[in-house]
Amino acid sequence: MHSHAGVAAVKEDGDMNADEQQLKMAAAESAAAGVTDGMIIGLGSGSTAALVVKALGRRVHEGLGIVGIPTSEDTAAQARSLGIPLSSLAEVAQIDLTIDGADEVEEGSLNLIKGRGGALLREKIVARASRRLAIVVHDQKVVSRLAVKDPVPAEVVPFGWPATARQLANLGAKPLLRRDPAGEPFRTDGGNYILDCTFEGIVAAKELAEQLDHVVGLVEHGLFIGMTSEVHVAGPGGVRILT
Repeated sequence: MHSHAGVAAVKEDGDMNADEQQLKMAAAESAAAGVTDGMIIGLGSGSTAALVVKALGRRVHEGLGIVGIPTSEDTAAQARSLGIPLSSLAEVAQIDLTIDGADEVEEGSLNLIKGRGGALLREKIVARASRRLAIVVHDQKVVSRLAVKDPVPAEVVPFGWPATARQLANLGAKPLLRRDPAGEPFRTDGGNYILDCTFEGIVAAKELAEQLDHVVGLVEHGLFIGMTSEVHVAGPGGVRILT
């Protein structure tokens, strides 16, 4: 049930994990199949995106010519190890396709919550610079409404973060400072903190995103509204594609 809580929880599930990995790999392959020669590809972050990078690495090894734009230091390291040529948004103005995972996908709208892995700022910058955004998820991540069971991550500047947390509380959030395994505040690749914001009751994601956009001290939030082109969903029946 709680395999969505992070990589550690997934690893403990044993058999279910092996099946789940296989299903997720099938969805990753499905998304990677849309990549053609000469494309500039945004490479997402997290355990599911890592499967996509692995699939792309194999295709590059077989002769596919692409350039990757990584959304995190971890993804960059993985892509390099697989021989995927990398560039950055300093060199590239437009990305053809970004493939990433998500914490929640809202049915119908295909709006997302991202950021459990802590790379939401770079993920959103890369997604925004892309012509198309393809998302790969396990079917447990598809929900009827966003933010009912999962918090919305907010990346905040460490300076004065309690003041930022108070602004979020005024919007109805219960912000919790994310910590690393040592108990220190978790730091993103950009050196920022993350406040995981839980909301009571029904959240209107689009309106909330607009409110969060105006919170001073908040660098970026995990609501990705109107950005998704397609979602490759891994389930027991195989891979279905939502558009």
